[in-house]
Formats: sequence, C-alpha cells, structure tokens
Amino acid sequence: MKPKDNYYDLVFELTRRIPPGRVSTYGAIADYLSLGSARMVGWALNNSMGVDIPAHRVVNRKGELSGRNHFAHPDMMQERLEKEGVKVVNNKIVDFDKHFWHPEEYDG
Repeated sequence: MKPKDNYYDLVFELTRRIPPGRVSTYGAIADYLSLGSARMVGWALNNSMGVDIPAHRVVNRKGELSGRNHFAHPDMMQERLEKEGVKVVNNKIVDFDKHFWHPEEYDG
C-alpha cells in the first residue's frame, strides 16, 4: 500500500479493495495495516458514512454484522451484502469462510 496521511486513509483504501460479494473483518484489516486494533478500524469506518467506502463489507471475526446500527437504518448493511450475493441470516454471514477476503489478497 502507498503511504497515506492518516489511519483513516489506510483503512478506507484497503476497504475499497474488498471485492463485491466478499467480506473482511475489522481484525484482519487492523492486523494487515499493523496499526491499532479492530476497534480502531470500526471507528474509522463509522466515520466513513457519506463517503464512497463499502463499509458494509466489513464484519466482526464471527461474520456478524456488528456495524449494522451505524448505517442509515439497521437493515441497510444486510441489504447491500445481499445485493452482492452474500446471504445473511440473523445478522450473520452464511458460509462466512467462503466469502472471507483477507487483505493479503490485495496485490496493490
């Protein structure tokens, strides 16, 4: 990754790389960036609303839509994922391992 000015920029750039139909986790992003914690990634994405960042593709380590309450309405995260072919039941990704994208897959 190219050096950026701040942590938010790093998180945003990496989150933009998650392909449609795939999801990553707050922890995987934090580990890849070697900066802070999963909570810091969540905080950054919470501040991305209104910016072109696919924050709906980032879930917790169990595949749960833990950030859903930070969207305009709680069902929006699930709706966006389902439009991309990701099935969600009870606020949890079905076949999470199949949809998981690790930042190491990013070749940029």
